[in-house]
Amino acid sequence: MTSSEPETAAAEVPDPEAEYEQLSTELLRNTRHRRHRAAVQALVEERTVLSVPAVQRILVVDSRKGRAADFPQLSGLLYGLGLDEGQRCFLSLVMSMVGLGITTLASMEDLDDRRLPIMLRAILRMAGNEDLAVGRRL
Repeated sequence: MTSSEPETAAAEVPDPEAEYEQLSTELLRNTRHRRHRAAVQALVEERTVLSVPAVQRILVVDSRKGRAADFPQLSGLLYGLGLDEGQRCFLSLVMSMVGLGITTLASMEDLDDRRLPIMLRAILRMAGNEDLAVGRRL
């Protein structure tokens, strides 16, 4: 059975997963300092904070080589991003990795079971240690 009506081209809907992967790849590629790279990797792994449009608008800037993370832009805006308490705690710890804010390691006790290992791996990356494993104790 054939239709005489011309087929309309469906508007291509951007794939959020593909867009996130592309953003993550660009941010990591355009980050040179070990501390900043560890912070960006933590945000990429945690996913929910970097997926918030308000965070992307402020954190992500265009550079000569593509999109990059500009952490100082986040200073003072932590409570205006629409993040929940867990996301805010995680982001403040990430920002402290690049020397922003006054967040103590004691706030790590507020991280949930998913975010804590991400932050522990980030600390190891920041220290230049890829040998220690972070995981569950059996």
